[in-house]
Amino acid sequence: MMEHLLKPARGSRTRRRRVGRGNSGRRGSSAGRGMKGQKSRSGKGPRPGFEGGQLPLIKKLPTKRGFVNIFRTEYTVVNLKKLEVFPEGSEVTLARMRRRA
Repeated sequence: MMEHLLKPARGSRTRRRRVGRGNSGRRGSSAGRGMKGQKSRSGKGPRPGFEGGQLPLIKKLPTKRGFVNIFRTEYTVVNLKKLEVFPEGSEVTLARMRRRA
């Protein structure tokens, strides 16, 4: 196949719908925007999350509070029976305890 014979697939290239071009067409006068109201007018509509003056959902939900201490020391509970396995005076580490268990 030669390059000048290539065509896009059928139905992949559709023309842009021209709305508001008279009442005879399907999308005349109101151009698919319905009757009156804020969303029928030109320009930007209400911001995302706006619920018409009602308390928005985002304000009803509980918020995060406090902070995370990055210098926190985590402790682990160890039974004394598990320490009896090690000889007296030896160093006990988490890795050695896992090996013994």
